[in-house]
Amino acid sequence: MGVKADPEKDQIEVDGEPLSLKKKRTCYILLYKPRGYISSVKDQFARPTVLTLLGKDVTERVYPVGRLDYDAEGVLLITNDGELAARLTHPRYQVPKTYHVKVKGSPDEKDIRRLSQGVHLREGRTGPAKVKVVGRARENTWLEITVTEGRYRLIKRMCWNIGHPVCRLKRVRFAGLGPGRLKPGEYRHLTPEEVERLKGLVERDERKGKDA
Repeated sequence: MGVKADPEKDQIEVDGEPLSLKKKRTCYILLYKPRGYISSVKDQFARPTVLTLLGKDVTERVYPVGRLDYDAEGVLLITNDGELAARLTHPRYQVPKTYHVKVKGSPDEKDIRRLSQGVHLREGRTGPAKVKVVGRARENTWLEITVTEGRYRLIKRMCWNIGHPVCRLKRVRFAGLGPGRLKPGEYRHLTPEEVERLKGLVERDERKGKDA
């Protein structure tokens, strides 16, 4: 017959050793990823990963949510909340990601419209994007692009498709979270209010899906 135990009152042992039932502490970190770091736990080429930027105050086993290219920079969420991470990166929730993108040349209105309406990639047409010009120079242009997809190297491939390759890529907002005063290589823990807002973002979209 089964036996019930109360972990608050009973001492539970396995092979004579006390069993620790300490609840895992969830950890939510916003990192400003510098260029030259891999958005992964480890790298087969021994390049530095974003986890090497975390200090001793982070003792939990955490993982990056999504990725930023090795030569890209900007905000990156890191957590041990696997359920939230999966939702934030799942296409159905359409979590917004905003980038400042320096491209070669000077895209015209037709190019901007193509990016906004979707361009054809090998695996299919991209979804609608919000695109605007935020700066122009003689040889380059800065664009602000907001997408809700998470395809492999999406922004670079979109810009290459219209004939304006990316020179520099910076993610300035992820799911409404911006860098604030963070400098490259710095991080901070999210506030409880920010965590609840992230959870509310995907829960709201999930409720919409059920009502549809």
